[in-house]
Amino acid sequence: MKKRRGMIGLLAAALVLAGMNPTMAKADNPIVQTIYSTDPAPMVYGDTVYVYTGHDEDGADYYDMRDWHCYSTKDMVNWTDHGVVCSLNTFSWAKSDAWAGQVVERGGKFYYYVPVIAKQGGNSIGVAVSDSPTGPFKDALGHPLCQGYGFIDPTVYVDSDGQAYLYFGNPNLCYVKLNRNMISYSGGINKVNTTTQSFGPYAGRSSAYEEGPWFYKRGNLYYMLFSGNGIPEHIAYSTSPTPTGPWTYRGVIMPTEGRSFTNHCGVVDFKGHSYFFYHNGALPGGSGFARSVAVEEFKYNPDGSFPTIKMSTAGPNPIATLNPYLKTEAETICFSSGVKTEACGEGTQNVAFIENNDWIKVKNVDFGSGAKAFAARVASPSGGGTIELHLDSLTGRTIGTIKVPNTGNWQKYVTEYCDVNGVSGRHDLYFAFKGNGGSLMNFNYWQFFPVEDKPTPTPTPQPQPSGQNVNNNSTAHIDNGWYYLKNTNSQRYLAVEGDKAEAGTNVCIFRGTGADGQKWYVENTSDGYITLTSGLGNFMLDVANAENVDGANIGIYHGYSGDAQKFVVKNTKNLVFIPSAQRFPQLLNI
Repeated sequence: MKKRRGMIGLLAAALVLAGMNPTMAKADNPIVQTIYSTDPAPMVYGDTVYVYTGHDEDGADYYDMRDWHCYSTKDMVNWTDHGVVCSLNTFSWAKSDAWAGQVVERGGKFYYYVPVIAKQGGNSIGVAVSDSPTGPFKDALGHPLCQGYGFIDPTVYVDSDGQAYLYFGNPNLCYVKLNRNMISYSGGINKVNTTTQSFGPYAGRSSAYEEGPWFYKRGNLYYMLFSGNGIPEHIAYSTSPTPTGPWTYRGVIMPTEGRSFTNHCGVVDFKGHSYFFYHNGALPGGSGFARSVAVEEFKYNPDGSFPTIKMSTAGPNPIATLNPYLKTEAETICFSSGVKTEACGEGTQNVAFIENNDWIKVKNVDFGSGAKAFAARVASPSGGGTIELHLDSLTGRTIGTIKVPNTGNWQKYVTEYCDVNGVSGRHDLYFAFKGNGGSLMNFNYWQFFPVEDKPTPTPTPQPQPSGQNVNNNSTAHIDNGWYYLKNTNSQRYLAVEGDKAEAGTNVCIFRGTGADGQKWYVENTSDGYITLTSGLGNFMLDVANAENVDGANIGIYHGYSGDAQKFVVKNTKNLVFIPSAQRFPQLLNI
């Protein structure tokens, strides 16, 4: 049966006709092409930017919005799709209108403040909570945090003194002081005086403020960005020396433009750069009800004021390279045409609804001194066509081709390999999908293998008397790569219990089976430690609850490279870390 991919997939295929042929242009905005995305809310956590978005349904002629999505990046050009992380179904009391929300982290938990229409009470703000920035989020209260006319577009900030503020509202701007538990507030709901001096001139009204506030602090100055000027909207801002005013209007940041009569912004600083997120109607079929999230890099003026920021199709420059020798989710995309994503039977997401001549671009890939092979995790209920690997454009040099076989099911995956040659240094990488009519395949993840990789024989450890194993405990070096970890006493392997790809799953020892739960990617960190990522996905070996006591449990948890996920390798008289003798053990179906 042919899979249906909906309007956005068909429209995205028209990008070439719309003048966005990647062989002719460098278009990387909007940052999401697989759906219509709205109301960006960026958050920096660790070495990653997460952006949370709303979702305009295909074919909508009003605000048909039912869920919220999350995307992440480490380089500001390639975005990993984490799918739906929260929805109207998260809140049993919600009826409709999954509009603009924001996530904030506190105490290792992530709080998502969202506006909805409640089944009783109208405009409401709910709060959901998760242990991971990528969810899933669960209703923290079982009822609205607050309700009232125009209570929409919440923005949240935790100040340096620990006090958290939640601003919201259209046409009035209001705020509450959140308690430390982040799911209740004290002192009542406060209405801000949005006079002309505070929030800008607008003929026929006392204020330019409309909706979509974005509240944060930079240095000693508090910023309130907002959508203003009525319809069509621009983005303007005010500043204050305190978190609750008085506010002083500072001007327009992004003038009215683009094929959307609304706009909604978010701002973050990341690795010494400043980024302004917004939405427009730039994708084919785009409009005020079919919007798309984009981002621009900018620099504050010396006095802390904003420059004028214009929409572009280029987007920011990359601030890091992508390492192709690590397992990379196929839904890590700089730009794409024709494809969508969906929840994957092996965890995370997969690229889906792939048809002939669809493509994916991954930007600024650093192949170093060269790659010798490529592997792709794919599924297809029929002959799935091919994946061509091109450098720098869709018509660029072909360095390899993967043939996708009949696996019998859309979610029954196999790993296919091909040799590659003549690739080194930095390039943009294009996946070009070819085949007969209809949907061809699902694509889960991929990985290249460097020329210096060579099969390593597995030595047999020699048992040592109890207490004689450790020598001088000097710190050892282990290269980045995939390993099995074998206990010298039991001769069994460190394994994720039940091979279950879920945060919090226990880690134990088990006879060697070659399962993904027994494969660990060792990566050296800049501070002299290593992290161990499971072959099951983006889960790291983790000391539960970051306990530092004897008997603390070890399991897997969402990878964030914190202290509870860092280890040091010590020399022993026996080999403890044992490289696999298989060619590509992390991807084989053993």
